[in-house]
Formats: sequence, C-alpha cells, structure tokens
Amino acid sequence: MTEPRDVVEQQLAAYNSHDIDAFVATYAEDVTVHRANGTRLRGRPALRDRYVGQFAEGRCRAEIVGRLSEGDWVVDHEVAHGLAEEPVRVLVAYRVREGLIDRVDFLN
Repeated sequence: MTEPRDVVEQQLAAYNSHDIDAFVATYAEDVTVHRANGTRLRGRPALRDRYVGQFAEGRCRAEIVGRLSEGDWVVDHEVAHGLAEEPVRVLVAYRVREGLIDRVDFLN
C-alpha cells in the first residue's frame, strides 16, 4: 500500500512540473476540495478544469515549509508561488485512501 505522505509528495511533484495528467492521477474519481471561502470542487473533471489553465501558463509552484501526517491525513504548510504578486502561505490537509487523495481542505 502506498503511504499517504508518498501520494501527497507525488501530487506536489506533478504540480511543480505542471503535469496535469500526473497531478489528476493522484486524486480519487470523486475527490472533494473544500476551500476556506466555502467553495467546493467535486470530482476529477472539475479538478482538471480548475488547474489546466494554471499549469499551461507554467506559473505555479509550491514549496513545503512543514509537513505533518497521522493515519490517512497529511497536512502541508505551503508557500505558493505564481498565484499572486507575493507568495501565498497556506495550510492544506489531504486525506489519502486506497492510494489516492479523496479530500482536500484549504485551511487559510
């Protein structure tokens, strides 16, 4: 079985290399993404739609400044570059089940 930390690390590597197919492949078909502003994204197609333009522009990169894990959960303290003029600091919680990320909570 793949460890949750390894799955989240694969997702990060795909994000930083702007590989949309590899990125989406780390997520469950029915993934849900919860943003701090209350918006939700559900499913791989919606995830792909959300990130494909950003990846095509090659403007995003995330740096991990801290990582905690317990059971199915991995929580990253990230500094996101290329999304705004200044880097954005964010906490992101990933739940990994059966080797895929099935829930993401942005905690900023």
